[in-house]
Amino acid sequence: MMELLPDDALQFAFPEVHPDAVLRIDFQRTLRVPDDGQRHFLPPGLGRFPLRAVDDLDPARVPETWRQRGGVVMPMWQAEACWLRFSSPSDYPLLLKVAAGKINAVNGAAWRNEPDFADQDYVEVPRQPWLDGFRTDERTVRQFVAMPLGRGYTVEEQVTGEAEWGGV
Repeated sequence: MMELLPDDALQFAFPEVHPDAVLRIDFQRTLRVPDDGQRHFLPPGLGRFPLRAVDDLDPARVPETWRQRGGVVMPMWQAEACWLRFSSPSDYPLLLKVAAGKINAVNGAAWRNEPDFADQDYVEVPRQPWLDGFRTDERTVRQFVAMPLGRGYTVEEQVTGEAEWGGV
């Protein structure tokens, strides 16, 4: 069960697994690092992005596909960057897969629901408390950056040639 918390975080609880099986995710605003082929230090977190439930938005201003899927939205300026912070309040161990546009952010491959334990296409929470962006090779991670869908900029479009899903 997903819950949107008042402090702009998402919380997922899995009481059928264990009472302590709780995952918390927040989306941190950050500086955009130059895309210049150079190595850069991790940029700082500049606070959480606000999150809003799709169901709470004005239906006249929300695309029909959003209303059908539901979920949450996060307002970002085009080319603004973010990173994801994960926690488990009781340090319960969780396996988490992250995708944007149906592309796995951990390995850059097309989305599969099942975890790939050989390739480790997931993060382990609380052991890994954040994800900065997409892994593009053994030594490179590209930031999560807001880009318009349908113009060839998104990872989904670059990997699949399609602009169908978008989002995280």
